[in-house]
Amino acid sequence: MRKQSWKYLAVAACVLAVACNSGKAPAEAALKLADEAVNAARAEAERLVPDDFKSLSDDLAAAKEAFAKGDYKGSLAAATSVQQKANDVLAKAKAKKDELAAQWNSFADGVPKMIEAIKSRVDILSQSKKLPKGMDASKLTAAKDGLAAATAGWAEAQTAQAAGNWTDALAKASQAKAKATEALGQLGMDATGAPAAK
Repeated sequence: MRKQSWKYLAVAACVLAVACNSGKAPAEAALKLADEAVNAARAEAERLVPDDFKSLSDDLAAAKEAFAKGDYKGSLAAATSVQQKANDVLAKAKAKKDELAAQWNSFADGVPKMIEAIKSRVDILSQSKKLPKGMDASKLTAAKDGLAAATAGWAEAQTAQAAGNWTDALAKASQAKAKATEALGQLGMDATGAPAAK
């Protein structure tokens, strides 16, 4: 009788173990896919939408924690949600990148032309034996300094943009444009490089 009881207990334990572990494989597979989805989104999302990426990473960590505690059903649901969220975060990062690219393009269309206009005018004035009315040596020197600052700033902006550092690139591009605008003012020219209206 006792031998029979042990047999039933062994069977019950086996059934219980199978029941507890029945969701382990699906949860494990879902976690792997979730991990891959988060890693695929990392490159763009971590830089462009850091808050969203942190939330995504936290959700993945929670799914892994549930798995570690044996809550395979909860882990499976959480991991599946992370996969979808990773797609959403990646789409948001792409939209942000497009927005920043549009801002960059506006600088790329204007700043180099401004710098070229300043350089051309400074070269002409530097070779002149007599400066035109309204222009003196101090203004020309200020324009030269502004040209140097704008040129250096634009080069730094381009380097940052090429590296994908959009925030830094746009900040440096804005500063370069401000220096160029100031230099044009010293030369009596507007943002297009034409003589300023009087």
